[in-house]
Amino acid sequence: MTGETSGTRARASGPAQIERPTTAKAAAAKAAAKAGGAGRPVEPEGAPSGDPRVVRSRERVLSSTLELLTESGLGGLTIEHVSKRSGVAKTTIYRHWSNRNALIIDACLRMTDGHEDPPDTGSLEGDLRAILTDLADLLATARWSSIMPSIIDAAEREPEIAEVHSRLQVWHAAPMRAALERAVERGQIAPGVDISAMASALRGPLYFRRWFTREPINAPFIDLVVRGGLAGVDAG
Repeated sequence: MTGETSGTRARASGPAQIERPTTAKAAAAKAAAKAGGAGRPVEPEGAPSGDPRVVRSRERVLSSTLELLTESGLGGLTIEHVSKRSGVAKTTIYRHWSNRNALIIDACLRMTDGHEDPPDTGSLEGDLRAILTDLADLLATARWSSIMPSIIDAAEREPEIAEVHSRLQVWHAAPMRAALERAVERGQIAPGVDISAMASALRGPLYFRRWFTREPINAPFIDLVVRGGLAGVDAG
């Protein structure tokens, strides 16, 4: 995971955590960004400098941003609050991030594997199970599951936050889309399948269980989701 590993995350009081299979580890190489349009994965705005002092300042700012988002959601986050919490001057923060939304995006990307190559287990079913296991792990972390609802809520009223939410979702969904597109190329699923709809059908049930029914997101549930998602779309 970027910025946080599964070993260091605090666990939420919601769904039970499932054991991650060895095939669930995403490849280390970053996926190439798609050119243009809404399908382009978001990139962090501020690139780390080689200066250790700059790196330390950025880390304090990003960590403080995540702490504030976890504690009070978007409503409690301002550049002034981040500056006070991190001890980094506002002028320095604005040197790395042009506005609050850019900082939110960069901070949130530290909590996800979104921009990595999908696992290649040798079968589409195995790939999807690995990706959904990663998502289940992410949904079990107190930090991510606390922050995301406030972003979804604010996105209903604030167009700028809606854009932040949209870009983050593109990032998070990138491994799933890449695995499905690769399966089409390999002839594992029929051409012409709506990749976006299929990705939504596979990911959606996990969000529903996490934030609505609060039932366990365990291995049997993931198997059920994968089998249901693949029904009727295989190339055979």
